[in-house]
Amino acid sequence: MTPDAATRQQIEGYRRMTGEQRLAIALGLHELACEMAREGIRDRHPEADAAEVERLLRQRLQPARHP
Repeated sequence: MTPDAATRQQIEGYRRMTGEQRLAIALGLHELACEMAREGIRDRHPEADAAEVERLLRQRLQPARHP
């Protein structure tokens, strides 16, 4: 299967899903991205406790909210 064919097949699969199913995928991807960011923060700030990691994550996400 070519990459273009795979993309078309994936899009068709998304079109068959309900809005709730697509939202669940999007929220899962968001949480995965946040967890990856948390791991990066923990690597750069090993002394940070959980609250500090969350503060730094919110700070990192802030530019995305206000361009």
